[in-house]
Amino acid sequence: MCGRYSFTLPPEAIRELFRVVTVLNLQPRYNIAPTQVVPVIGLEASGERALKQFRWGLVPWWSREIPKSAPLINARSEGISGSKMFGEAFHKRRCLVPADGFYEWRKDKSDKQPWRIVESERPAFAFAGVWEGWRNPAGEIVRSFAIVTTEANETLAPVHDRMPVMLTRADEDAWLDPSAPEPKLLSLLAPYDAAKTALYRVAARVNSVKNDDPQCLEKLEESAPLPGTARP
Repeated sequence: MCGRYSFTLPPEAIRELFRVVTVLNLQPRYNIAPTQVVPVIGLEASGERALKQFRWGLVPWWSREIPKSAPLINARSEGISGSKMFGEAFHKRRCLVPADGFYEWRKDKSDKQPWRIVESERPAFAFAGVWEGWRNPAGEIVRSFAIVTTEANETLAPVHDRMPVMLTRADEDAWLDPSAPEPKLLSLLAPYDAAKTALYRVAARVNSVKNDDPQCLEKLEESAPLPGTARP
């Protein structure tokens, strides 16, 4: 799964890397957490990419209210096309979720020390996302999203068995293409190239959503070995 990530690029870098026409006045985010409003990228009717602010934790359009707990932050790629929760969004409302790294913890919770995972050849990348618009009792539209997940690649597998779908630049276009056929879309939902991902330990301060500063990204000087391995 993916429960925390970061996105710290300055506006000019965002414009260049993600080809968006308008860049919002964004502040660097070092420890993005569920239910927060964060930037996503979608296509306008003109075909141009647009940067928007959506809530992390998808609220299905048919929901009576925003869930008070366990927000739908991730959508499993397996069976997504026919999913009651995510199927319609997968077919009609796909987005890019820009990031420059994400955090993961051991699935068995035996170790509360977080790991940071980055793309080793690019300063930032995009997760595959799906989004919904939900109308609240006041008649306002709340736009929210979930990050699509898949099996972990060889780099991340020692830490966790799942990972967010990371898209190549070419795959970003295919994911946003409203006319893309389902087989093409499903083919994108694969583990990212392990040779292009790297991970390292970061401080436990990431565990608290209150901590959102550059220290969250810093590599621990004495990183412990990966689970299942031993120091030489």
